[in-house]
Amino acid sequence: MARQIILFLVFALCILGPSGVMAAAAFASINALGRNPSAAPKIFTAMTITLIFAEALAIIAMLIIFQLFQVG
Repeated sequence: MARQIILFLVFALCILGPSGVMAAAAFASINALGRNPSAAPKIFTAMTITLIFAEALAIIAMLIIFQLFQVG
């Protein structure tokens, strides 16, 4: 029972971490677009790459946690 609670907490952290990165990236890109609208293509590219890596990290973490739930 305690193992499942710990795995659930780790699972929650694995989701909250990348979610925070996504929120910070979106906030920073909106601020950057407000300051310099002509740099939109560069900002969009950087934001997209950041979101892709954050999402990949979340998916990998979820797969690892699912594997840990199946053991035992």
